[in-house]
Amino acid sequence: QVQLVESGGGLVQAGGSLRLSCAVSGNMFSFNAMGWYRQAPGKQRELVATATSGGRTNYADSVKGRFTISRDNAKSTVRLQMNSLKPDDTAVYYCNGRIFSYPSDNDFWGQGTQVTVSS
Repeated sequence: QVQLVESGGGLVQAGGSLRLSCAVSGNMFSFNAMGWYRQAPGKQRELVATATSGGRTNYADSVKGRFTISRDNAKSTVRLQMNSLKPDDTAVYYCNGRIFSYPSDNDFWGQGTQVTVSS
């Protein structure tokens, strides 16, 4: 059974930085894509950034230029470097592993880690 465990959340002032990590137990190569999503109170979960096994990355417009996703395949870890944080970035951040499939992809989720940005 594959598990995804996030770490690195916390409280930071606006303009500061945090780095989130997602440790994947099992074979990370079984996932076609790894990503980070977030959910703020009263809002739907939204995509933050994804990285495919082929190295292609995708970012939400709201985080482009501030956040960087990276995969460390040797350590089965996915990281999200977050710089220039804003209060609007406050949310629970979830690690996602996705296996492309038809008719629908298979998603695996971590338990989430809280990020709070104070103004």
